[in-house]
This record gives sequence, C-alpha cells and structure tokens, in this order.
Amino acid sequence: MNRDILLLFAARMVRMFAYGFLSVILALYLVEIGLSEAELGLLLTLTLAGDAVITFWLTTRADRVGRRRMLIVGAALMVFAGSAFLLTQNYVLLIFSAIIGVISPSGNEIGPFLSIEQAALSQLIRGSERTSLFGRYHMSGSVATAGGSLVAGFSSQYLQNVGWSALESYRVVLIGYVACGLVLWILFIVLSTNIESPQTQLGPATMGLHRSKKIVFKLSALFALDAFGGGFVIQSIVAYWFYVKFGVSEATLGVLFFGTNVLAAISALLAAKIADRIGLINTMVFTHIPSNVLLGIIPLMPNVPMAMGVLLARSAISQMDVPTRQSFTMAVVSPDERSAAAGVSAIARSVGAAASPVMSGWLLASPLFMSFPFFVAAGLKIIYDVILFRSFNHIKPPDETLS
Repeated sequence: MNRDILLLFAARMVRMFAYGFLSVILALYLVEIGLSEAELGLLLTLTLAGDAVITFWLTTRADRVGRRRMLIVGAALMVFAGSAFLLTQNYVLLIFSAIIGVISPSGNEIGPFLSIEQAALSQLIRGSERTSLFGRYHMSGSVATAGGSLVAGFSSQYLQNVGWSALESYRVVLIGYVACGLVLWILFIVLSTNIESPQTQLGPATMGLHRSKKIVFKLSALFALDAFGGGFVIQSIVAYWFYVKFGVSEATLGVLFFGTNVLAAISALLAAKIADRIGLINTMVFTHIPSNVLLGIIPLMPNVPMAMGVLLARSAISQMDVPTRQSFTMAVVSPDERSAAAGVSAIARSVGAAASPVMSGWLLASPLFMSFPFFVAAGLKIIYDVILFRSFNHIKPPDETLS
C-alpha cells in the first residue's frame, strides 16, 4: 500500500473507533441528561437528517473543490458536534449541533468521509483490486468500531464502580470522541494531492454526476429503502433495547458490540472472495436476506444469551453487502463522478435512515411495541433485497470476473 492508502485506512480506523466508542453510551447519556424516549428518537432522526445535508454539500463538490479539503471540513464538524454534546444539555442546542455537526448514533459511518475515501481509494488502485481493498477497508473499520464499543462499555462501567456518576462516565467518552476528531483532522491534512479527482468531467452535471445519473439515482433509491429499515435498529437503539428489556449493563453491552463488530469485520473480508465466485449483486442479496431473517427473530428469543447469540449470528453475515455495494457503485460510474456517486448514494441512505429513529423512539416508549423496530427493519430490508436483485442482476461491472 502507498502512503495515501495507509493514511486513509488510519483515518477510517480512528473515525470508526470514535463512532463505536460513542454509540454504546449515546442514548444512555441523552436519557441521563433528561431526554424522554420520544425526544431521544427525534434528536437521533435530526442527527441523521443533518448528516444527509452536510454529506450532500461536501461530497457533490469534492471532485471539483478538492477531496482533501472536504475531508478536513468533515473532521472539523466532528469535533464541533462532540464538543457541543459535551458542553450543553439544552435540547435546542443539542438539536442544532446534531444537524450541523457530524456525530454517529449508530456506530456506523456517517458524514462525507466514506464517500470521498472510496473515490480516492478507487483512484489509487487497479479496478480488479477494488472489491478486495474495500473488504479490508471495511474490516479495518469494523474492528476499530468493535474496539471502541468495548473500551466505552468497560471504561464507563469502571468509572461508575470507583464512584463516578453515570453522567460523568459518559462525558469521558464524549471527550474521547472529540480527541479522535482532532486526530482525524491531522491525518487528512497530511494526505497528498494524489487523492484528488482527475479534472475530466464532460457535459453538464447534476449533483456532480453526468453520464451515470440514471443508474446512480436508481441505486440510491434502493439504498434509501435499505437504510430506512436499518434506521429502526441502529446500534444506540439496540443497546437501549437490551438495557431496558433485559437490564444489560454498559460493560456487557460493550462486549456484545465488540463481538458484533468483529464478526462484521470478518464477514466484510470474506465478501470479496464470495463476490469473485458469484458476482457482486448475488453476494449482496444472498447474504443479506438470511441476516435480516435473523434480525427479525431477535425479539422472539426468551432470554439474554439467546437474543445476543442471534444478534451475533446475524453480524457474521450482515456486512457482506457493504464492500460489494461500494465496489459495484464505483465500478459503474466514471472516475470523475466517484465522489459524487458515493455521496449521492450515501445521502440517500442518510435520508432513508433519518425518519426511522423517531419512529423507533415512539415504539420503545411502549412496552407493548418496543420489539417492533426489529420486525419492521427485517421486513423492509428483505423487500430491498428482492427489488435490488430484480433490477440489477443483469448488470455486470466491466472489471467483475467470475470463477
């Protein structure tokens, strides 16, 4: 790997550690400072909605204005959001900082980083290496998220055991999130100009797209449906569900999400090998459907070990669609459209996911319906899989090879 690829991998790991670090305690922190479940759901929804706007603005300009410059802006917004959540308990200010800044309630990628980094990585390697590199890239992030979840859970539990209040222990995690944002800012500053887009865009562009508008918009609509389903069960909500339903401690939640993210990392690494045999779209669909069936049966489990076991089993196959989805998108667009294509599809996912947490908040507030987010998410995501297969199975990227 060259220097820029190593820096991009390092940035991915620092960022995903921070996201995993924060997501374990974010919902608990917001409830601790006085938010109701409904207010919590609304705040998480507005966080994702704000991310969609920021991601749209930065990624659709990155290929023309500068990828490195937009990555630096994104890191600054991450520091801003973490600092605001740390320093205020005012609900209006929290909403403002959630909309303007970059903060992850899910433990997953958020902000402009992934889209721009995908475009840069695709430029730095051969097309035949892309899916494999994206698998390693996703794996590195999942391992970092797992480490962040584990550290957050145990550090919060330890601080409370030695006499700190729950609120004080959660604020330590927020300080760590801000520190990670500063490290990310430094890593982006030292990237070279090799990551910048070739200035070859031809014809009028819409949202930074020209030749590939139709396929990108169609893919993005489907990705929005998938994300809308996934938004019902973001990591913060799943953590809160286990906490309320089974009384699971912060330390145990940290271990649980460490395990889910490690398994997700392994599944992402295996995705490239499977895609070499059956193709990108087939890998996306035929691994995603079983994972969503498992998601839907988690609330049906009668005890903590079984519920956690099903969640872990689901994680072992749930992320195989991610590097394949990213690689497919990069393969079917022109090189000078890649940041915009990844950005538009990421925006669609953010918009799709934005409406779900507030609905989950309403459902979590009722003992009768608190398990419904899992059922709704599983059903919507399976519908997405079926439509994706019917719409795109006939399209083979130029550099896709089958055994």
